[in-house]
Amino acid sequence: MGPLSLWRAGTRLALVASTVGGGAAAAAIATSDDPETAFKLCTTVPHRLIRDAITAANIAFDYEYSLWGLPEGSNERSTVKHEVHLRSARKLQELCFKNGGVYIKLGQHIGQLEYLIPQEYVQTMRESMLNKCPVSSYDQVCGVFKKELGETPDTIFSEFDPVPIASASLAQVHVARTHDGQKVAVKVQHSHMTDTAAADHATVELIVNTLHRIFPSFDYRWLVDEIRESLFKELDFLTEAKNSEKCLENFRKFSPHIANYIYVPRVYWDLSTSKLLTMEFMDGAQISDVKTIRRLGIHPHEVSTLVSQTFAEMIFKHGFVHCDPHAANLFVRPLPSGKMNILGKRKPQLILLDHGLYKELDFDTRNNYASLWKALVFSDAKSIKEYSAKLGAGEDLYALFAGVLTMRPWNRVVDRAVDHLVIQGSESERSELQMYASQYFPQISELLSRLPRVILLMLKTNDCLRSVNNALLQGSSMETFYIIGKVSSKAVIEAKMSQSKSLGAWLRVILEDMILEVRLWGMQMALWLLQVRKALSWSNQAS
Repeated sequence: MGPLSLWRAGTRLALVASTVGGGAAAAAIATSDDPETAFKLCTTVPHRLIRDAITAANIAFDYEYSLWGLPEGSNERSTVKHEVHLRSARKLQELCFKNGGVYIKLGQHIGQLEYLIPQEYVQTMRESMLNKCPVSSYDQVCGVFKKELGETPDTIFSEFDPVPIASASLAQVHVARTHDGQKVAVKVQHSHMTDTAAADHATVELIVNTLHRIFPSFDYRWLVDEIRESLFKELDFLTEAKNSEKCLENFRKFSPHIANYIYVPRVYWDLSTSKLLTMEFMDGAQISDVKTIRRLGIHPHEVSTLVSQTFAEMIFKHGFVHCDPHAANLFVRPLPSGKMNILGKRKPQLILLDHGLYKELDFDTRNNYASLWKALVFSDAKSIKEYSAKLGAGEDLYALFAGVLTMRPWNRVVDRAVDHLVIQGSESERSELQMYASQYFPQISELLSRLPRVILLMLKTNDCLRSVNNALLQGSSMETFYIIGKVSSKAVIEAKMSQSKSLGAWLRVILEDMILEVRLWGMQMALWLLQVRKALSWSNQAS
């Protein structure tokens, strides 16, 4: 498609947006039971739709025009493509900020899809979308309180700070104090979210589908589907409150050995509704704030280990997974009941925040995903292929699926070295991963379109956790993969045990468990030897 025909397609897209937006606006006002809300919707949504169409056409034209005639694989094309990616990412960022709401959520999702989409988009969104979200005015906050609880915040609480301490795509958080003196965090939904969420999602879907028709290789319909499925659950804060309590209960029931190291803020149910959530206020360090973590007497390596253990237990044992573990949703504090060791260090306690986005894994999915990770950790190529196919990747894209999960090329995935999955976080390694992502972009798009949405959310969770570990350790550690290997393997053994219907089958599972224990012991010894070798090399360098 040439630049001129592309520009005409973009113009048609804008005209369609205007026509659809205008027609929908008139119809909505004429049939609405709430004319005021309908009028607000109908003056907002068409503007956003036109803005979407213009931005999409602008980005599409920039790609086609700037790359026109440049040979595929040439250095010049790579340089120009990088510049276009950067320009386009900034245009998309500006659109997200102008439209707000669902668009901010979309930007946050993009910022967490490292190596699945061009790095320029990931970096641009990650730098802005988590920390610079729009803020609702105090009058808007009071409006939500009156509608939900019938009173203003200054009546319901003895103290209420009108300035939020944090703002996200769907809500913002204020500090308050109850009449009995308890310090609380109050999450208030942005007032426009309920009114515009459905319409915003429909406009985003229209733009993505239209771009896919113009550019078949541009297929992010799975991302729109995922947002559609999760958004309305996240908008119900009572569901979030129930998720938080279920999460903590799962650790007490299924993972008592680490339950004391996990904390979830207490919910004040009498001060919570679907649009207001009042919780215990938590002091702690954001998980990416390594300086503060060290200042609290906690070693970042122990935090990384605890995060890996926590989410491995959720994914492979509980089957009820917090799917938004970015840095702003994970806090750390010293374990309240813990004491300093002889080195002056304290044990960490992980505080899980924002429980709006959870996913339940059914038995087969959880067992297949655990079996796949067991195969990845132990370099079992045959099982990697088998369980990748069972999870939807097909028999042709299993190597790519393994690469997306581990961020390692296939030759490293099947390498028998005990540290074969460890990412060092060096610049050369990052460049290599970006090159692979760019080279296999069409195949990655095909893979993502095949996978079930629950697995797509596991990929997103995986990316978030990788980013957290990178902030704590400047890379990944072998211990992370030891934990994943151990918890996933034990989950597979438990599943087989539950399905054993004869003495022979039960004995085979027992034998498999004994062999697993030997392999895990060998892996632990190798881990210890690597740590000793590192310590010796550091001491030699120091001397």
